[in-house]
Amino acid sequence: MRRILHWIKRLVHNEAAREESEARLENLRLAFKARYQNFKAILSSNTKALDVMSEMEMALSGARPFGMSFVRSASTVVSVNVFRMIQHLDQMVPGVYSELFQSFEKIQQRLDTILIPRRIEPGDKLVVPLSAVDRTMVDQVGNKMANVAEIRNHIGLPVPPGFVVTAAAYEVFIRHNDLHAEIEGRIRSTDTASMKSLDDLSVELQKIITNAPIPQELEEALTNAYNDLESAAGKGVRVSLRSSALGEDALGASFAGQFRTKLNVSQADIAQGYKEIVASKYGLPAVTYRLSRGIPDESVAMCVGCMAMVNAVSGGVMYSVNPTNIRDVSVVINSVKGLPKGVVDGSVDPDVFVVSRTDPMKVLEKKRCRSAEQEQVITAERMIVSDRDVPKEGEASLEDDQAIELASMAIRLEEYYGCPQDIEWAVTETGALQILQCRPLEGPRDAASRGSEAADSPVDAPILLKGGVTASPGVAFGEVFVVRTSEDRLRFPQGAVLVTSQALPEWAPLLSRAGAVVTEVGGIAGHLANVAREFGVPALFGVAGAVEQLRQGALVTVDSDGRTVYEGRAEGLAALTTPRRNLMEGSPVYEALEKAASHIVTLNLLDPEAHEFQPKNCRTFHDITRYIHEKSVEEMFNFGEQHNFPQGSSKQLFFKVPMQWWVLNLEDGFGHEIQGKYVTLEDIVSVPMLAVWDGITAVPWEGSPQVDAKGFMSVMVQSAANPHIEASVGSSFSTRNLFLITKNYCSLHSRFGFHFSTLEAYVDANPEENYIHFAFKGGAADYRRRVMRARLIQEIMEEYRFRAEVKEDSLFGRMENADQEFMTSRLKILGYLILHTRQLDMVMSNEKEVARYKNKFRCDISTFLWPESGDRGSVSDRNSRSFG
Repeated sequence: MRRILHWIKRLVHNEAAREESEARLENLRLAFKARYQNFKAILSSNTKALDVMSEMEMALSGARPFGMSFVRSASTVVSVNVFRMIQHLDQMVPGVYSELFQSFEKIQQRLDTILIPRRIEPGDKLVVPLSAVDRTMVDQVGNKMANVAEIRNHIGLPVPPGFVVTAAAYEVFIRHNDLHAEIEGRIRSTDTASMKSLDDLSVELQKIITNAPIPQELEEALTNAYNDLESAAGKGVRVSLRSSALGEDALGASFAGQFRTKLNVSQADIAQGYKEIVASKYGLPAVTYRLSRGIPDESVAMCVGCMAMVNAVSGGVMYSVNPTNIRDVSVVINSVKGLPKGVVDGSVDPDVFVVSRTDPMKVLEKKRCRSAEQEQVITAERMIVSDRDVPKEGEASLEDDQAIELASMAIRLEEYYGCPQDIEWAVTETGALQILQCRPLEGPRDAASRGSEAADSPVDAPILLKGGVTASPGVAFGEVFVVRTSEDRLRFPQGAVLVTSQALPEWAPLLSRAGAVVTEVGGIAGHLANVAREFGVPALFGVAGAVEQLRQGALVTVDSDGRTVYEGRAEGLAALTTPRRNLMEGSPVYEALEKAASHIVTLNLLDPEAHEFQPKNCRTFHDITRYIHEKSVEEMFNFGEQHNFPQGSSKQLFFKVPMQWWVLNLEDGFGHEIQGKYVTLEDIVSVPMLAVWDGITAVPWEGSPQVDAKGFMSVMVQSAANPHIEASVGSSFSTRNLFLITKNYCSLHSRFGFHFSTLEAYVDANPEENYIHFAFKGGAADYRRRVMRARLIQEIMEEYRFRAEVKEDSLFGRMENADQEFMTSRLKILGYLILHTRQLDMVMSNEKEVARYKNKFRCDISTFLWPESGDRGSVSDRNSRSFG
């Protein structure tokens, strides 16, 4: 009876222990699943953030025009994804990295000062007479009408009377109809790279504005202003309505011809005409112009000038210097009969007068451009085209004395404003001259014509490589320096062309010395590409065979724009080393993006081993993404080390091998639900695990190396001196090999006697998320032999593009950001090394055996990586042939 009771107690105890073990396993499984889900979310947000950072950098390089909506939306997308990364990392390891929230908040506050528009108070007057305006009121009346008023009130030149509908009126009109949000929303949702989309946007917005009602207070202000003008210019005076948007007619942004002008407008049509001028802000020419010149939509409040119509007998445009040759200081006058509209819109060929600046001034040249029997003249009375008699032979639209008087006005305006001027003018029926508007002249720039000539000339240098993607634009010449290991980095010379297999962040410190970068693997969204663009270093990524074909020390020219590497110095490309002019550079939108990028894209944390690699030192969003990516991978790698999964909780792999392998499915690593204790390879869908297993089983293990007397004694001494090793011998876990898997994730904890291996990998179709981390330690021989064995494995791994580091007798390796095919091939290599390097420490003192094993490893790997090839070429040759 006592035995029965004892048996029952044992049964109950065992059942309780089993339930406790199952509960512990379930908790571990749930903990890992939560960590894994957060990890995947971090990778996803990281990719999105880096993609947008790359778009911002490409925009700054002048790749395409953009508006403030791009700056704000891009900054917001990065901000949202970076914050998500911080949240997910905090959920993975609560409280450990909470300081990142503070760093994020500081960066966001700095960004807000750039992205949140600071509105300039437009004043409180809806309409202002020209007599009360000067150029200090630019923010209220716009550049164009401020200049016109300045000419009238301070320079003292004749200008028609009138008034200005102000920026305050524009705000009242827009707010009254609640158009701010409507316009911003439509712009944000438009593909600005598509002309069709921009045209649709233009039509929609103009229709919305012209159909919107004028507020009563603005309508009353317009009526009162017209009544005052009528008193000065005569009963029923007709007016011209001209745009005077904020920023229009400013130096460097003329907006010439981008907005509407309405002539001969009656009092009854002023309100509708005003709306049409405001709507022209969203005409297709104006929209595309703002995009190209980097002018924010919200900064262009549309003011409108209303001036009494001039019944002109002639009119036109004059330039205070020759607009086609900035060094010719002659005044050039273009003139037609009637209003200057024909000159302004280019509908007729004008007369041309060239006037000298000599004292006395004189007409140097006159050119009549009419050839028709009758001339078409635009009249002010009815704004129609009428026929007038052809002037007599030699008669022009201007008398010489009128041309000289106009030229003297042009010089006077140039001297007043301090730069060449573009001036619209008219001559009344009484012969009086009137200035209608004036703006800075956009003359020709000192374009790098030599650069265009060089671009057109043939490049006679031999082509070494062609293809890849332009990660950072430009042309550079230098000596090839191939970087494979961390030691190569220390020997990198100034001005050399950095050539490497992968565009890894660790090569970023070399960019301050590099003339150009060429890699076999990498994309424009990576850290190195971002830093290369920031430093202005030409970079060509994804060039197959670069490492093998670009010889160490060879002189080459890298044309990243042309995606070509030439042998020697390509003289035809020399002029292209001068950066191309970016039309947006210096504009408000460009400067806003530039300032935002300095808080978003700049990368300061380059070295994870450095003391500065801490949350408090994250000064940009890129720093935060770099830090989180590094730490999240580290936390995933440490999970299996910190949590001892029960062996009985997993499925045993059913396969004919002498060792036992166990598989724990953490999420979707099995193709279906597995019943019982065993799982087969056919049941497993984990991409990285299957790749590792292919390597483990690729070549049969020869068995333990032939140990000499010294090696045997070394093992015996270590076994006696190390209690941990001794305790493990004979343990059920002495050959424990456990896979923790999902479809794209694998964590392997392998132990063969005294040898410990840990491997973690994430592999899917997105190269930016892929990584492999590998650690190898332990051994039964003495310390010196274990170190030698670690260095041997390091040498083999580095030949296959791993970054490997030996610390004491432990080896640590990693690989990141390669495509799925490349990553799986490297996992096969690691699987092979895990099996075939065990107990190798015991023969490390035998040079012949070491050489034999090196050769065997290389041949074996070559055989299973490239089974279709009969020869056994060099490792670098094989790599460039298949994984360039």
